[in-house]
Amino acid sequence: MRSVLERMARAGHTPLHALPPAEARAAYAAGAGVLEIPAAVLPRVEDLVIPARDGTPLHARLYAPRTDPLPVLVYFHGGGFTIGSVTTHDALCRTLSRQAGCAVVSVDYRLAPEHRFPTAVEDAWEAVRHVTRHAPELGLDTHRLALGGDSAGGTLATVCALLARDAGIRVALQLLFYPGCAGRQETLSHQRYGAGLVLEQAHIEYFFGHYIAGTERDDWRFSPLNAPDVEGVAPAWFGLAECDPLFDDCLLYTDKLRAAGVPVALEIYRGVTHEFIKMGRILPEAKQAHADAAAALREAFAA
Repeated sequence: MRSVLERMARAGHTPLHALPPAEARAAYAAGAGVLEIPAAVLPRVEDLVIPARDGTPLHARLYAPRTDPLPVLVYFHGGGFTIGSVTTHDALCRTLSRQAGCAVVSVDYRLAPEHRFPTAVEDAWEAVRHVTRHAPELGLDTHRLALGGDSAGGTLATVCALLARDAGIRVALQLLFYPGCAGRQETLSHQRYGAGLVLEQAHIEYFFGHYIAGTERDDWRFSPLNAPDVEGVAPAWFGLAECDPLFDDCLLYTDKLRAAGVPVALEIYRGVTHEFIKMGRILPEAKQAHADAAAALREAFAA
């Protein structure tokens, strides 16, 4: 991990938080595959169109290791609600699909600042509803449904799990890689890991500033820690990076779930930072996290 950070510093790229959003997206996309493991070849990879609540077509991509009906993970990419895409997370979704033996539907929700809160939440929820409604024609078994994501995408998965509970949609698992759980940076991990370790405090403020007004940051759809009731939500698997500003917020949310009787599995990957799951070419911890997440999915779908 230290070697990765040193290489990033030597490269001398302009920090994402110093770029306009369009340029930040392009820079993130250009570097997204540099440290990724090779993309797995799958027999089924299809681009889909999912209508948003207002009719806007949303891009999504379906991955499957076989052509028979399979359980499905609806996945939301990270990027602070401002950057990232199905394409930047292609290799990760292929890996999860292959290792877990399930279909994955990766969703391009609309990004800030063009589309501010709660557009990403509404798009994510419409994607979940679309997949459940159209499962037979998509060749999916949504009696076995999981919701997942990393970082901001993990926030969306967490919120959709709560919405699914309220809508009576059964979710087998929340698969959460270092999700954003709080709207304010008040825990010790933000102080300890907020500079020089991939996700800096300046990045968080940049992303939040583009996505949401300060007066809305306590809304539970942005800050799941503020959800009034998490009882009965789907079981959760958390994969956390030890050296991550979001670490303590995630631990607080695992405690909130456990206090409500929700089964929680927690894996902490030592010595790595935010974004590590996309660094499998150089970090064995990333490959371990992929394997652990896939095992959690297989177990949840078999229950």
